[in-house]
Amino acid sequence: MYAVVEIAGKQYTVEKDALVNVDRLEGAQADMTFDKVIVFADGDKVLVGQPYVTNVTVKAQVVTEVKGKKVRGIKFKRRKNYQRTLGHRAQYTQLKINDLIVS
Repeated sequence: MYAVVEIAGKQYTVEKDALVNVDRLEGAQADMTFDKVIVFADGDKVLVGQPYVTNVTVKAQVVTEVKGKKVRGIKFKRRKNYQRTLGHRAQYTQLKINDLIVS
């Protein structure tokens, strides 16, 4: 059983008891419910929303906030003795998917 759910404008494939890193959620509570389910599949039974499936919700628990892998960037101008190094680490909220509920 899995679902494709929209969280903060991006789509994630989730399963029960899976850990998912999503973009940092401002004001995240301990337990969250997401109802913007795009696709739900349970064996041969597949529900596709237009745009969302109305009777499926995803319950998740916030585990922690983590940082992603460091991405390095560089600015460079040849023959001008100009070089700058930039770095960035994306911030993620780690969610544990507790349940996929079909009502």
